[in-house]
Amino acid sequence: MKNILCVDMDNTIIYSYKHDIGEKKLNVELYNGREISFISERTYSLLKEVNDKMLIVPTSTRTEEQYRRINLHIGAIPYALVCNGGVLLVNGERDKEWYYESLKMIAESRPQLDKAIGILEVDPRRKFEVRFIDELFVFTKCEKPDEVIKDLNKTLKTELVDVFHNGEKVYVVPKKLNKGMAVKRLRKKMNPGYILAAGDSEFDVSMVEESDFGCVPDGFGKMFRLKADLKEDLKENVMEMESGKLFSEALLEKCLKKEAELT
Repeated sequence: MKNILCVDMDNTIIYSYKHDIGEKKLNVELYNGREISFISERTYSLLKEVNDKMLIVPTSTRTEEQYRRINLHIGAIPYALVCNGGVLLVNGERDKEWYYESLKMIAESRPQLDKAIGILEVDPRRKFEVRFIDELFVFTKCEKPDEVIKDLNKTLKTELVDVFHNGEKVYVVPKKLNKGMAVKRLRKKMNPGYILAAGDSEFDVSMVEESDFGCVPDGFGKMFRLKADLKEDLKENVMEMESGKLFSEALLEKCLKKEAELT
């Protein structure tokens, strides 16, 4: 079994058209005929090299439908984790056993998700429909997301659900539905020798910490502590990539070095 790289997609490997990654880039996502996401040519070259040596497992909060829009141009990707790890795709097909296990795993959080939907449906700050993604987590968009998060945290049982926002996007996610748990389940299912992981957001903290070696952007540790209001640092197995280099390129270079050390 090859070593595994569990890697977030958005702002980790691929970047939206709003993000300047230079002129030398390759389109990897079309939406309604528009080119909306890209990778740098250097990232593409490194991805192909990593793909020859390791099993790349995209690990994303994207829905299955959103994930399917991505084409990294490196051939078929046999495994992908979407919906924050709640759904496993195997050769493009949903692993039903994995999904049902996810639903069972988060059953105790279901009343809190239903409650969050009811609250958000009538919140005047909401500017997008409330979506219950595959009955796994709740998503919408709001004005003044910081205030919305604060209000939800006062009302919901935070020992059962986490409330996040990424810009105007607001999420209510079961505590047990996180990328770290997905890595733990994947390790049990596939028994790889080693798992590397990389991500750029709060959603990725548990994943990089659960892996054998994790990559995060420069300054992530400080940002994480401030955002999560935590005093502890990221675990020792998590390394910040060097500044001045595109995160996707830096992390893939680091993965290749780590893989060479392991073989």
